[in-house]
Amino acid sequence: MIVVTGATGNVGTELVRILVGVGERVTAVSRRVAQLPYGVRHVEADLADPPSLAAALEGAEALFLLVAGEDPEGILGLAKAAGVRRVVLLSSQGAGTRPEVYRHPVAFEDAVRGSGLDWTILRSGGLNSNAFAWAGSIRTERTAAAPFGDVGLPTVDPADVAEVAAVVLREGGHAGSTYDLTGPAPVTPRERAEAIGEALGTPVRFIEQTRAEARAQMLSFMPEPVVEGTLAILGEPLPAEQETSPAVERILGRAPRPFADWAARTAPAFQ
Repeated sequence: MIVVTGATGNVGTELVRILVGVGERVTAVSRRVAQLPYGVRHVEADLADPPSLAAALEGAEALFLLVAGEDPEGILGLAKAAGVRRVVLLSSQGAGTRPEVYRHPVAFEDAVRGSGLDWTILRSGGLNSNAFAWAGSIRTERTAAAPFGDVGLPTVDPADVAEVAAVVLREGGHAGSTYDLTGPAPVTPRERAEAIGEALGTPVRFIEQTRAEARAQMLSFMPEPVVEGTLAILGEPLPAEQETSPAVERILGRAPRPFADWAARTAPAFQ
């Protein structure tokens, strides 16, 4: 049995689908009732409340864990007591490049490394699905707004992250490894908006925000330290944050998907 937390998210939904497709028994964990593939066991639980996970962990051998809540040791202690042997943590690239800002994922990484379980850490770069933030304005106005319009980052397809996670959860040889996951090449916000427009068959006008405008918008749903760290990555990325990682190709045996592929698959969300 493999337990997938965040089972209704951009990565988790695809991960559940992949695991079911290869015959794995899956327990999907989310905070709300969800539509899931046939045969998937669902448990409503919240990572912010570790005891709520107890039922989900019964009989599990592996755990896919998100960075959520404030008690990673509590989550991992429950997992170990339930017989889980392997944990795969979905962390953030910022935990490696800017640990002083991304303290939350760093705390989870430290807890995983000290858990006594076989562990693997996946440090995801920015997800292509972050572009869903544009869905409303693209549907109504055919516009997309973002700061630093010509600064490129190698954002990664959530489906690639899910495929990597499925391999690491099911196969040996990855214990004790930390993998950075990126797309195949840096893509700028302006280029991402253009790719969505091409997928829709109609132009999407890019509007470049000032740093102050973007900061005010982000503060409505992100803590200030994370906002500042995010803006630093978006506007003045470190060399390591613009590098493409070989991990996706090494693990999957193929190159990571380009942003345009993601845009084509998800075009209905922007129509």
